[in-house]
Parts: sequence; C-alpha cells; structure tokens
Amino acid sequence: MKPNILFAFADDWGRYASAYAPHQASPNLNELIHTPHFDRVASEGALFRNALVPAPSCTPCRSSLLSGQYFWQTGLGAILVGAVWDPHIPTFPLQLEAEGGYFIGYSYKVWSPGLSLNAPYGGKRTRFHSAGIRYNQFSHMVTAKVPELGVDGAKQLMFDETRDNFRGFLDARPEGQPFCYWWGPTNTHRTWEQGSGKALWNIEPDDLEGRLPAFLPDVHEVREDAADYLGECQAVDHGLGILLAELEAIGELDNTLVVVSGDHGIPGMPRAKCNLYDIGCEVALAARWPGTIAPGRVIDDFVNLMDLAPTLCEAGGIAVPGTMSARSLMPLLESPESGQLDPERDFVVTGRERHVHMAREGFLPYPQRALREHGFIYIVNFEPDRWPMGDPKGLDDLSAPAPDYDRLSKDSFVAYGDLDASPTKAWMIHNREQDDVEPLYQLGFGKRPREELYDLSKDPDYMNNVATDPQYEPVRARMEARLLAILEEQNDPRLMEQPCRFELEPYAGPVTEEYYKAMQTEWVDEAQDAKRGVDAS
Repeated sequence: MKPNILFAFADDWGRYASAYAPHQASPNLNELIHTPHFDRVASEGALFRNALVPAPSCTPCRSSLLSGQYFWQTGLGAILVGAVWDPHIPTFPLQLEAEGGYFIGYSYKVWSPGLSLNAPYGGKRTRFHSAGIRYNQFSHMVTAKVPELGVDGAKQLMFDETRDNFRGFLDARPEGQPFCYWWGPTNTHRTWEQGSGKALWNIEPDDLEGRLPAFLPDVHEVREDAADYLGECQAVDHGLGILLAELEAIGELDNTLVVVSGDHGIPGMPRAKCNLYDIGCEVALAARWPGTIAPGRVIDDFVNLMDLAPTLCEAGGIAVPGTMSARSLMPLLESPESGQLDPERDFVVTGRERHVHMAREGFLPYPQRALREHGFIYIVNFEPDRWPMGDPKGLDDLSAPAPDYDRLSKDSFVAYGDLDASPTKAWMIHNREQDDVEPLYQLGFGKRPREELYDLSKDPDYMNNVATDPQYEPVRARMEARLLAILEEQNDPRLMEQPCRFELEPYAGPVTEEYYKAMQTEWVDEAQDAKRGVDAS
C-alpha cells in the first residue's frame, strides 16, 4: 500500500524547534520556544541534526529540492526574480502524479515545477485556497483582529483557514487514491508584526539575552526582532498540528509519510538568509512513517534537502529519474539506529548566485560555494570585490547619515538589498559607528575575502576566519580540493564555463517586462485569494 505524503515546508524557517534544544549548547534560542507538533513528528520518527539547504534563497532552494539536483543544474530555476522553469526537468510531485497515481495539491507557497508548470506559486489545478491565504501574514492578521476577538479568537481564524484548506484538498481526492500534499506557509518570511512574539506567544524579548549568536548585537531591539520570529515559528507548528489532527481524525495518519522542514534560515538578520553560514543554511528536518521509520531516532548524517526528491519518489514506489543527482534518504529512514549511519554522508555543499536582482549595480550575482563538514565551514567567494549583501548606497562610509529608521525597517532596497528589511538591519545601520557595533557591522555588511574557513569546535559562531592561518593550511587545502572536485563532478558553471552563465543575461540583467506580463495572471489570482480571505474575516 502506497503511503500518503504530507510535506510541510515553511518559508525562511531555520533550525528552530524545541526538539533541538537538548542537542545544542545551553543557553540557546530553542529553549524558549515550544513546538509540540514538530517534536511529535521527531519523537515518533526521526530527527535530523545536520540538515542543510542547497541554497539559502527561496527559488533556487525549491528548484533544487523539487528536482533532486544542485540549483545550478536547474536552468533559470537557479535564480530568484526572473526564474523560469524548464519543463523537461522532472520534479517529484509531478512524477508521483504521473508515474505513481498520486493525487497532488498544495496550500500557500510552493514553486512552479512542483505542482503546476510555469506559475510562480503553483497553479489553479493543484491549488487549495478555498479558505484564503491569510496564514502567510499570521502575526499581522491576528494582531488586527485581537481588539475584536482576543488573542485566542484571532489565532483561531488562522487555524480554521489551514484546516479548511486541507479539508478542501482531502475532499477533492478520489476515493482510495494516495495523495501528496504540500503545505507551504510563508509567515516566517518577513514581514511580521513588531512585538508579536510577546503579544501573541508570550516570548519575552529580553529572555533572549545571552542566547543570540555573537555576530548580532545583544540589545533589546534585536532580541525583540528575534522573539517575533520565534513566534512565527510557533505559528507554523500550530498549523502542522492541525494537519496531523485532520489525518488522525480520518484514520490516515499512520499511512502517511510526514516530512517537515524549511527552505533556509532567518531573514533580515546579518549572516543568515542569503549567506552560507550555518544560520543561513541549517534547517529543521523531521520525518514520521510508522512501520518504516523507527520512533525516537536522532540522525547525525549530513543531509542536503535536495535528497528529499529521490526519497519521496522511492517512498511513493516510482523510479527515481536519472536526472536526480541527489541521494535518497531511505537507507537512513529505514535503519533502526541513531547517530552517524552512512560514513559517506559527512558533508553538504551549499551555494549562492543571484538573490534580489536589484541588489548590485549591473544586476550581478554574489557567487559563493561552501563545504560544510563536521567541525568546519569552508567558503569560496568567487567575486570578493562585490558587496555580499548588495550595494551599500554610501553606507560603507560610517560617517554618512543613515536613512530613516522606519524606511530601513520596511524597504530592503534602501541599501544592502540582499538583506531583507528589518528592525535589526535598521538598528545596526543607525548604530554602526559605535565601537562595539562597528566590527559586527563589517562582518554582516562588509566585503569578504575570497576564502573563509571556520573551526566550529573553537568558534561556533564563525567569527574568526582562519583561512590564512598556517596552522589550518592542511584543513583549508583539503577542503578546497574536495569542494572543487564536487563542483567539477556536478558540472558547476562557476568552474566549467568561461564566462559563467550566471554573469550573463538572462541570469544577470534586468527582469524583462515580458516576464512580468507572463506572471501577472497567477499573481493577480493569488492577490484576489488573499483579499477574499481578509474580507471574509
């Protein structure tokens, strides 16, 4: 009997769940949040301690995950704005539908190759949004309704929306047909309501003191920003709990492979999203499948999220397409053991090209590749003369006046366009001249050398680059050789093409009017869905 597949995949959700708290040095952020439903999936199945994304940017990560290939192997799916999917590349949901007889669908965000071709967030055929898409702005929507309904009543509106969307999908499924459902909330993507972590989830910002990574200023404004994000993580967990409860109610939970994860780390924080450091690439990952995954297992193997594509094909009883260069996780899932199971899974390769197309003059990318192993991160910045987070617009001059604080909190393109607008970004720009802030500002916003190497056993927050330290030369040389060999084996254009395609149009260059016109219909449909949901509330 083929299992159903529930894939819960939250936008910008890093490794933040209470199940991880015991596996990290204390004090840590995961000690402050409560995610009972993710924790249930982990305790009744397997928890992955070393899952990383192939790219810390939404579209390339999703392109990689869906196709089971490195992002640079997905054509124009390798970039964010301007992405176009190549329909000749197989993706696991469409393969499950065509080859495995699965009924497929989604709510909230996916990406075109998964559930409908050439639509930015899926398509009408597989979209189940009958109750709306307000969950994507969870803290904003709930806060607006609190005066009328109170906190619990306002939250319930969002929970009912997720339940009704899922029920719509289940009701549409032909009787006896296995399903693959993608639940993709974006509430962990900015923006969120300032102060909502405390107001909606009782997360006290100053309880985060001493828990932030060393590259972030440990001040109230940054703590509050992080607390608000943790609140959104808890909202994701509540939505997951609703899906589990619905499956339990219809007797389908134990015949469902449940996989829960996110597409990269926290947005709007320096060195996080759009960066190859751990805070940008590490994500939560847990899987539950009674009878196949023994409960209570903790897996230390390094996992690239693109490995999920062949895994889900195999779980659904179909052949893994030959285009998928990723490796199925089924041997790890089926093992009864915990710890490091496959000695060859001791690394993950991550990378980045273009995120926001307007971040740099000339629409150029910031090309990076990294090798993450137990104890070390090695990063190559192929164009160190470019600004990693986008052009500073004069803010590299510490004496230059900072733009309006509120504008910096809301408009990413004021400066450093590859770093989402946020209160943290605004605070650091406004305080960058302070003696204790300036070094952190340079780490987060400044240019970087061609090579970076961090010894995580001594420097868990990757503050001290030892790439030029003679003591670490054997490690640097070994990791460089290993990374470049993998990139060559996987035909990475950064090594294998001169000039590299990512430096040329349409990969680099303005997003054309024709592209926007082609996407307008789907965007308008999504906007109308959202508006109907707001009006109905």
